[in-house]
Amino acid sequence: MAFDITPYIHETPARVRELIRQGVIDFPTAGMCAGYAQANLAILPPEYAADFEEYTKKNPFPCPVLEIVRGTPETHAMGEGASIVTDIPRYRVYENGVFTKELTDVSEYWKEGYVGFLIGCSFSFEEALIAAGIEVRHIAQGCNVPMYKTSIATEKAGPFEGPMVCSMRPMTPENAEIARQITAAMPNVHGAPVHMGDPAAIGVADVMKPDYGDPVEIREGEIPVFWPCGVTPQAAVENARPPIVITHAPGHMFITDVLNSELNDYLEARKQG
Repeated sequence: MAFDITPYIHETPARVRELIRQGVIDFPTAGMCAGYAQANLAILPPEYAADFEEYTKKNPFPCPVLEIVRGTPETHAMGEGASIVTDIPRYRVYENGVFTKELTDVSEYWKEGYVGFLIGCSFSFEEALIAAGIEVRHIAQGCNVPMYKTSIATEKAGPFEGPMVCSMRPMTPENAEIARQITAAMPNVHGAPVHMGDPAAIGVADVMKPDYGDPVEIREGEIPVFWPCGVTPQAAVENARPPIVITHAPGHMFITDVLNSELNDYLEARKQG
């Protein structure tokens, strides 16, 4: 499904979050609020939160945590006064590991003790790729990024385990190498690609049939380039089967108040305390 992000490319994160709350924006956010980091989401009941936090620590490239939200659904580090239950265009509700519904507001699901995880998003490095002159195909085509369950296993923590989900962007081998160098310097938003070339080598049978998102054109002379993706927790949730988990719908992100150019240093400083 095509949609137009043009009115929101240079809008502020606060204004776009307001338009999302109002229901004006209910489509993928790639390319919105140029310069600002975007985030994936997982909200879990308290009895599963500690194991999930351990899962993110064991799998930092697909699951780089930007902020853990406790007490209320309001965010602080990634956007003062924003809310993880209203400020994402579309959410997914999983019940006992099964995706049951997609909603634009999940306020009614938040309960005392629930914990939200905002997880780094590859949309954050796309700005750097575009600045280097590399076309990001799904943005150019006005569709969602293609994402695939791969044969790369994540490291288990408690009941959470499953395949690494990867997002894919086609590019020439020369641009792929430039993209590898750029993203290797951004470990807090998935880092370098995990695979470049034949999709079958990582268990993707048909690159034109993604598990999430939309297929994109791959032109002659281009190769598919795969990065770890923040949709990985959704695959782990399907295996862990908690009674309820709320995630973002793939491609529909939380837009933070932190600049991409400052995110890595901000997170590194926070790790150092």
